[in-house]
Amino acid sequence: MAATAAMAGRLWWKHGVIYQIYPRSFMDSNGDGIGDLDGIRQRLDHLSFLGVDGIWISPCFPSPMKDFGYDVSDYCDIDPMFGDLASFDRLLAEAHARDIKVILDWVPNHTSDQHAWFLESRRSVKDPKRDWYVWRDPKLDGSPPNNWQAIFGGSAWEWDTETGQYYLHSFLTEQPDLNWRNPDVEAAMHDVLHFWLKRGVDGFRIDVIHKIAKDPELRDNPLHENGLPGYLGQIHVNDEDHPDVHGMLRSIRRVFDRYPERMTVGEVALSHPDPAVTASYLGKGDELDLAFNFSFMLGPWTAADYRREIDQFLGLIPAGCWPDWVLSNHDFARHASRHDHPELGEKRARVAAALMLTLRGTPFLYYGEEIGMRDGVIPEDRMQDPLAWTIHPKLSRDPERTPMQWAGGAGAGFSDGEPWLPIADGHDQRNVETQRWDPGSMLHLYRDLIALRRATPALEGGSFDWVDSDTDVLAWKRRAPGSRALVALNLGEAPASARLPEARVTGGLHTAHGSPLPARSGTVELQPCEGLVLVVED
Repeated sequence: MAATAAMAGRLWWKHGVIYQIYPRSFMDSNGDGIGDLDGIRQRLDHLSFLGVDGIWISPCFPSPMKDFGYDVSDYCDIDPMFGDLASFDRLLAEAHARDIKVILDWVPNHTSDQHAWFLESRRSVKDPKRDWYVWRDPKLDGSPPNNWQAIFGGSAWEWDTETGQYYLHSFLTEQPDLNWRNPDVEAAMHDVLHFWLKRGVDGFRIDVIHKIAKDPELRDNPLHENGLPGYLGQIHVNDEDHPDVHGMLRSIRRVFDRYPERMTVGEVALSHPDPAVTASYLGKGDELDLAFNFSFMLGPWTAADYRREIDQFLGLIPAGCWPDWVLSNHDFARHASRHDHPELGEKRARVAAALMLTLRGTPFLYYGEEIGMRDGVIPEDRMQDPLAWTIHPKLSRDPERTPMQWAGGAGAGFSDGEPWLPIADGHDQRNVETQRWDPGSMLHLYRDLIALRRATPALEGGSFDWVDSDTDVLAWKRRAPGSRALVALNLGEAPASARLPEARVTGGLHTAHGSPLPARSGTVELQPCEGLVLVVED
């Protein structure tokens, strides 16, 4: 009865599991080699089988695709490459019929240079939309207004010959920054949110939210002591994380407050990551609902590092707010590749699944993570990512964006045509079709973990406390009214033990398929890169 009562208070984005879809790479329904919305709709049964609560779809709005959708030319439509508004509505309705929420990717910092707003703004210094973007005169010597650098290389200022001013772009020259200090811009962007929220969208992942407010005086950034060139060589006190962002976020939150159970998760992708700054974007529960913590994607595979990052972020989350966890996404190498190992690679990936799905906080999974997908190898002549051709091929994010592996053979079940990126190696075994019939597969491990999490209030929303164990072991206990769980994960390359509280075991799972659960918890022995999740008598 206590567990039933706890489930009655379940909030999907807080207690559930979110699955990121990169639409170009998920499923192609028409044979053009590029994934689309109808393709996502065709694969909803897989997501239901997996058990996720929501899907985050990376940008699918009209775009020249200079940055694959993060250069939006119309915020209130669907790019023909992916479908149209009718195909989006079908996807939304069928997802909701399966109790799967839909999150869209909102890009508020900048538009495409082909957006109607910017085309108007660029026409004349007197155009009514001129101040919708950040335009400035050159210095006396003709150079840019300040020293700000674009993330994709070079100055953040682009000269416009026709009107004799520079415009600001934090990323590509084709991505001019909006001027959020203009109230008309803020109102127009709020209208975008209303458009989709009224349509039934359940939430938004907000792109680079920390950049929407800049220093109003446009002062230079101080140089970083690291001496690096370009963007990484500056301390970004004036072009990102400005204090005024928080007031803008509170205004955005008031839009969402009009729609029950909708959510926001923000990308606070700082040049020099700081979990304290990330946590501050939750405000006092009046800004973002969730703020992506990227610490797991930057550290090594050691129990000590994970424990430090977990402790730090949980300790920084403001009272009444909620943490989240992510190991892979469209901008970082997949964790199964980052932490691969000649003998223990698959076991590490299985332990990582148990880590993500048993911590206190919302887990975000990246498509293909559930089958252990690795990064692909992309020949230089097939690279698509602008980072590869504006800075260096080694910075390409294409390897983590390869098509989803649905089946073995040519096209991997993703497309009947030539895929926009090569299929990654190993797809003959790492695919949904093969793993669906293997109860010991990675896919079934994820499915079982998600099901166990959902059936166990302690894992979905309970308290979190560490249990002291061997150096290479992470162990913790979770507790909610009428529900208790214990977790022990050996990240090391040698056997190790965890000293869990004594209790009768009533359920759970072992990351090594077929290994029996103990009848009672207590001191448990774990082989290298193995983990236990135990539901115990309360």
